[in-house]
Amino acid sequence: MTRKELVELIYAKESFLCVGLDTDLKKIPQHLLREEDPIFAFNKAIIDATSQYCVAYKPNLAFYESNGVKGWIAFEKTIQYLNEKYPHHFIIADAKRGDIGNTSAMYARTFFEEMNLDALTVAPYMGEDSVTPFLQYEGKWVILLALTSNKGSNDFQLTTDANGERLFEKVLRKSQEWGNDENMMYVVGATQGKMFKDIRKIVPSHFLLVPGVGAQGGSLEEVCKYGMTEDCGLIVNSSRAIIYADNTENFATVAAQKAREVQLQMAEALAKKS
Repeated sequence: MTRKELVELIYAKESFLCVGLDTDLKKIPQHLLREEDPIFAFNKAIIDATSQYCVAYKPNLAFYESNGVKGWIAFEKTIQYLNEKYPHHFIIADAKRGDIGNTSAMYARTFFEEMNLDALTVAPYMGEDSVTPFLQYEGKWVILLALTSNKGSNDFQLTTDANGERLFEKVLRKSQEWGNDENMMYVVGATQGKMFKDIRKIVPSHFLLVPGVGAQGGSLEEVCKYGMTEDCGLIVNSSRAIIYADNTENFATVAAQKAREVQLQMAEALAKKS
């Protein structure tokens, strides 16, 4: 999916919502455990219920890898289902890969060739040669970790060098030598609030993938106020607040209601910006 196609999709659906598929067998409704593939059964129901309200889905690989081969099969089935039935949705693998060049090249082949995903989250700590293999695929996106929503982000991301530059700012500046706003996004946690102003000074036009709205307490209003650009520039993820809003047989219906609530807020924000 190109940037132009993504922007058109956002405005057509009046939504920049990404539904995170963090599917945990210990949290899904118990009646689904009778299914042959409970993870896929849950994902399929959530996708069918929320597709009209979101523009993207983000499976978190840890939730699939933790179930071994069965988890990988469920992940593959989920991606195949999305590609076949909902081909206009933006699909992100939240895998946070990043290693020496030849290893990153294999990760890129896995997610962009074999799995046919649109985007992959990548850890930039090992530098340019660990990131550029992912940037060789036309129409695919690298989403670099920049300023995350977890408490531990303060340990490294906000540390400063002798010139007063914070580490996340260095990541933003340096990485623009490797990619551009047509193939690179950044992860910025919704809990960072006014820090979006500082980020937009460095990357005024790049899309930001924003986790942390909902269960983590991030404010959608703040994210839009400080992070939204003329063509939106945001993909805001919500996982637990949508997919685990109900644990009965009505879970998909309730998930749809929660997604709709967020979409309406997003439509209002987009209307104010245009």
